[in-house]
Amino acid sequence: MSEPLALCRDCLTPLARGARRCTACGSPRILDHDELHQLEIAHIDCDAFYAAVEKRDDPSLRDKPLIIGGGKRGVVSTCCYIARISGVRSAMPMYKALELCPQAVVIPPDMGKYVYVGRQIRGLMLALTPLVEPLSIDEAFLDLSGTQKLHEASPAATLARFAKYVEDEIGITVSVGLSYCKFLAKMASDMDKPRGFAVIGKAQAMEVLAPKSVGAIWGVGKVAQERLQQEGFHTIADLQRADHSELYRRLGPEGGRLWKLARGLDERKVEPERDAKSVSAETTFEDDIADADTLTRVLYLLSEKVSARLKQSEVAGRSLTLKLKTADFKTRTRARMLHEPTQLATRIFENARELLERETDGTRFRLIGVGLSDLTGADEADHGDLVDQRVQKDKKTEAAVDALRAKFGAAAVIKGIAFDGGPRKS
Repeated sequence: MSEPLALCRDCLTPLARGARRCTACGSPRILDHDELHQLEIAHIDCDAFYAAVEKRDDPSLRDKPLIIGGGKRGVVSTCCYIARISGVRSAMPMYKALELCPQAVVIPPDMGKYVYVGRQIRGLMLALTPLVEPLSIDEAFLDLSGTQKLHEASPAATLARFAKYVEDEIGITVSVGLSYCKFLAKMASDMDKPRGFAVIGKAQAMEVLAPKSVGAIWGVGKVAQERLQQEGFHTIADLQRADHSELYRRLGPEGGRLWKLARGLDERKVEPERDAKSVSAETTFEDDIADADTLTRVLYLLSEKVSARLKQSEVAGRSLTLKLKTADFKTRTRARMLHEPTQLATRIFENARELLERETDGTRFRLIGVGLSDLTGADEADHGDLVDQRVQKDKKTEAAVDALRAKFGAAAVIKGIAFDGGPRKS
């Protein structure tokens, strides 16, 4: 089928090239690009995701600056675009965010709600193409190669239809970046936020990249950026002017990678969702804690969270890690290999508590976390043996508790250990 050369993003009407407004609905949001219907790699990013979900569910927040986070020792999980006008940013300490935007409404994150909405959107992505590579709960790469016949539309038109559907039916907005490679698709999705749709084609790639800071290149963090600047590379144009051998000589293999990306050459494929490498949970305290009983209570609650996530994902883990961060921001990690993979909160907690007891020597901690890695299928977990016959009993008990919580809510069953720390080993 022949494709229109331009498209209205609001009513999806095909338009002639050069149109400034849609002839059907009057919208100025027109997709118009020389390579629009030739490009197949996309990056989709939900706009201020957590905040958008909260504003959707509470319309009274629509025109107010909103921060998702909380606690004087916490950080900003995300914030709406109104709060960003005041300088608030993700990962910023809460005290600083509230100094910049004292009128902001602060809401603690509701991860269960966000995961549910994220899965709705992920399902819609998978209806477009099986080649979906999630980067987080609210963003993913998509490869729409070969989908034109299925959707009776080019990838660009399919993505425009997707963005409109998410906005109309899910109630939040997304920004879309469309290009011929992952690096430029992700860069494009940041160019027109929020509610954006930006396109970077092959013919314009070098020109678009040239004025940007080297820090805009995928994989170049703050330290790497400083090193590149010390070498005289401040913008991507500086890298474009250097030849391949010079960059390799000065920067090693990284120089070869930068030479390619500076020219818009990215051979990475969109990889469908891979299995998680670990499952964990952690929390940051409002005030530093040294009390062993308090730390133990928190550890139990975290162990239950990890257990629930393992069961939901139908996986189990054999390698357990305890994470602690001291008041002076030094991180301690302690690990052990379990006898067999587990999903059970009791086994996670008992092993993690033994590791914790060696650390509770009066040191004050600001963070505690626990996680399992070396993941395997649930059918390989928690069989027990002649030495450990308690496993099957714990397994049945937790299954009963899980069933009650699924029916009546998480607060339906709260074990005593969550209140008093449980029995201490002598």
